[in-house]
Amino acid sequence: MRAILVVNPQATSTTAGGRDVLAHALASQVKLDVVETDYRGHAMAVARSAARDGIDLVVAHGGDGTVNEVVNGLLADADGDPAGIGDVPMLGVVPGGSANVFARALGIAHDPVEATHQLLNAIENDRSRKVGLGLADGHWFTFNAGMGWDADVVGRVAKRRGKQTTAGLYLRAAVASHLRPPLGRPPLTVRIPGEEPTEVLTAFVSNTDPWSYLGDRPVHLNPGSSFDTGLGLFALSGLRLPTVFKHVRQALLTKSDQRGRRLLRHDDLPMIRIDAAEPVNFQVDGDLVGQRTRVEFFSVPGALTVTV
Repeated sequence: MRAILVVNPQATSTTAGGRDVLAHALASQVKLDVVETDYRGHAMAVARSAARDGIDLVVAHGGDGTVNEVVNGLLADADGDPAGIGDVPMLGVVPGGSANVFARALGIAHDPVEATHQLLNAIENDRSRKVGLGLADGHWFTFNAGMGWDADVVGRVAKRRGKQTTAGLYLRAAVASHLRPPLGRPPLTVRIPGEEPTEVLTAFVSNTDPWSYLGDRPVHLNPGSSFDTGLGLFALSGLRLPTVFKHVRQALLTKSDQRGRRLLRHDDLPMIRIDAAEPVNFQVDGDLVGQRTRVEFFSVPGALTVTV
């Protein structure tokens, strides 16, 4: 088996020593090349080349941003068309970030050493699983995407890149974005097949559950979502403090279905279209993509094989 280990040395919990241990362990089972990323988009370029060169396995060692880049590189030649997905390398993940949402949702250990043992065991026993992905405006996402408030938060956190992305940093960014939304609060119109259009102020789209983590605490928005189902939608038509506190509390304290007068929630959707009256921030897998006035989100079942 030919494999490439893609390491983001800037990720929160990656170290040179950890990289060397991981590389040595992998090299005992596969023919391995190691690439450290030097710039944003480097992991995507490496994964795209690996897919074209017929590599068997690409292992991402970094945070969710690194995993997202690798996934988008592996599927780059599909040109955003699910029907265009051919034979692509398997994906392996050894967490190296702060949240590692995708890895945790797959049952991969948060600790890189434990995750390495899991990966080696999966390779030795030829163990893998198919996972569904989301596709939004040509960008593949593994666990979530959104427009509005959550994307505003992601944008604020990105401006402080270089600082450790702690739960406290996200909470401060969430409060600041709620009180002073950078682009205002233009209404969003959500369109779902078979349903009447609904106007909301922020929309979260899930490909799995939990939707994210605050430290060790999972955030549950659509408990019915998984890598084997369609997309989950969680949207709020009001963002007054009582509404926000109610749903934040439900998201952090329970895995039961959320309910509320201001809540629009669906599970297992094949597609969602969101139109904005004015440009709003748009994020995928915790990275700000830019501003959009329209995004279509699609569920793509079994898009990728993960060694796990």
